[in-house]
Amino acid sequence: MTAPKLPPKLAGLNDEINVAHEAWLWLKVNLAFLTGAIAVTLAGILLARLLSRWADRALMRATHIEPTVAKFLSNIIKYALWVVVAVTVLTQFGVQTTSIIAALGGLALAVGLALQGTLSNVAAGVMILIQRPFRVGEFITAGTVSGTVQGIGLFTTELLQLDGQYVMVPNNELWNKAVVNASRMPTRRFELVVPLAYEDDLTAAKAAMLELAHADPRVLAEPAPVAFVASLGDNAVRVGMRVWCNAGDLLALTWALNEGVKLKFDELGMHIATGVAAPAR
Repeated sequence: MTAPKLPPKLAGLNDEINVAHEAWLWLKVNLAFLTGAIAVTLAGILLARLLSRWADRALMRATHIEPTVAKFLSNIIKYALWVVVAVTVLTQFGVQTTSIIAALGGLALAVGLALQGTLSNVAAGVMILIQRPFRVGEFITAGTVSGTVQGIGLFTTELLQLDGQYVMVPNNELWNKAVVNASRMPTRRFELVVPLAYEDDLTAAKAAMLELAHADPRVLAEPAPVAFVASLGDNAVRVGMRVWCNAGDLLALTWALNEGVKLKFDELGMHIATGVAAPAR
């Protein structure tokens, strides 16, 4: 004799009671394991937050590290800690993480190959910010590009050229070329060489050039200005002058001394030879 069938509502309630009972039995058996897994999760999250904050503050306080690099390294540390916490928690819950780690490694490799140009700019940006071949506000020349540095990022460097044009240069282009920094040193040397006719007074020409140099307040006393004979050509004597000045005065001093020598030689009746090619230097 078969048992009578329960009404649909009672049958559904009976199934729910059975599921709840089985869940309660599983919870009693695995309570200690579950408690440990939750504790590991909470401890991992707390520890990751504390370590990432400590690393962020330490890097930001480091005076020898650029703020952009400090923030970049801080983010790497933070994400690495979260990955460690996630893997540890999944392991605690019995999940096999080997295949997950392998998949993440393959994904990272694929992304790296797809973005190798971008990643090379990031690597170059980090090296520029660490090595500091130039800083914001300095005037540099690298290859065919020159200008005052407006900003240094992880991907690009912003330059303002002398003619007012804005240039954005990929960091990899700067890192792989010799960079000439015209602003790094506080003083600069200016050299002026003039082809003088052989019949003119060489001693008077040198004295006139030194007089102009000593009269200009932008010319530094040390190293002292010097006048010299650079070379003897077929049609002219190349007489020169070297002076030192502060880096910010170089352009204006160049214009002033070029004009001053021309006017002074005209006043003394000296002849600047024309059609004389400059020698290789």
